[in-house]
Amino acid sequence: MLEARTVRGAPPPMLCVNGVQKIFAAANGTVEALHDINLTVEKGEFICLLGASGCGKSTLLRIIAGFEKATRGSVAVYGIDVDRPGPDRGMVFQDYALFPWLTVRQNISFGPHYRGVPATDIANITDRFLAMVGLAAFAERYPHQLSGGMKQRVAIARVLANDADLLLMDEPFGALDALTRGKLQEELIEIWQSTKLTVIFVTHSVEEAVLLADRVIVMTAGPGRVDCNIKVGLPRPRDVSSPEFNALRRDVTRRLTSYISRCVPGGIAAAS
Repeated sequence: MLEARTVRGAPPPMLCVNGVQKIFAAANGTVEALHDINLTVEKGEFICLLGASGCGKSTLLRIIAGFEKATRGSVAVYGIDVDRPGPDRGMVFQDYALFPWLTVRQNISFGPHYRGVPATDIANITDRFLAMVGLAAFAERYPHQLSGGMKQRVAIARVLANDADLLLMDEPFGALDALTRGKLQEELIEIWQSTKLTVIFVTHSVEEAVLLADRVIVMTAGPGRVDCNIKVGLPRPRDVSSPEFNALRRDVTRRLTSYISRCVPGGIAAAS
């Protein structure tokens, strides 16, 4: 059962991650992937989780999605504890995760169909999001007939069609070429602004994080911790060549790598 949480005098935030720790079993013992993660996200925010590969970003996202269980701590959406996947949280993966035997239209309409939405409504919902991601002309094609950028548009539209409140994106543009990646970044911001979704976006690119986010959550490695929470006050659309953008990018880069200076010889983090 989902356990409702209430906060006296104020409505609960969209997302509350409280003291999350994740330990995995390994051949030579155990590995702590996440340590005491605390994070609050309000409705409509665009948050980027930034860190080097292996710092636990994707693990945290999967715990929020309900695909993994925390070893310790809790995750709540609107005050309701997360203990399983749900349609309120939609996830977009780097490898698209489309159903190859379904057309673009069928992939997008899968969620509403599974939830028993009336056929007429499903058609309207699907048409709306096909148009939003610019794929109306490709509705009857199969995933193998699409480019990587098109597949990722289908994956995003599928989540939107399922009426998710929280869009979780695990390095969704990491496998794309630079031009396609830039185009999809622009389109994602347009979709986010038009739908008022809450987005948590995992990346290891400082430029991508500063370009997209309202706030950048910098994570450190070994085990993953929240090192700092940086508000991005730059107006949109953002110019990656502007002095203001590059000053912030340098600051985020410095913070991202600062934990190295707190390591003892041999690369083992010093106890705090």
